[in-house]
Amino acid sequence: MDVTFTQVAEVRIIALRDKPVPFRAALRYSSTDPLAVQVILPAEATRGGWPRTWVFARDLLSEGLNKDAGSGSVRIWSCCPSGTVLEFHSAGEILPVQFRTAVLARFLRCSYALVAPGKEDVGGALERSLDSVMRDGPVQRE
Repeated sequence: MDVTFTQVAEVRIIALRDKPVPFRAALRYSSTDPLAVQVILPAEATRGGWPRTWVFARDLLSEGLNKDAGSGSVRIWSCCPSGTVLEFHSAGEILPVQFRTAVLARFLRCSYALVAPGKEDVGGALERSLDSVMRDGPVQRE
């Protein structure tokens, strides 16, 4: 059975010159894509003014809760004892978003309860993705 869950989180964009801007983001995990997590940012959080969805490895999020992690478009680092920053990079934009570490850890625990690490059915997820692309064409994410 395919299960998806979403957790809403109060977060802040960390700006260099301004006071941090609070908003709500969503964390999403789906058993149909068991190796990935999604962070969904609302339009008011992005420079372009449209919602953005970032998809990255669940293992990266786990690693980032223990030490600095990532080197590509998603980087994760601790900013204080109770805060973790997910830093999103795209087309000349860097968007550092601060989450409460406890919120990210709870989200990961819930994802592990759904699909335990090492028990991901990657073959099934790949097959469903290929079927979807063949049927509907590639998915465009902004």
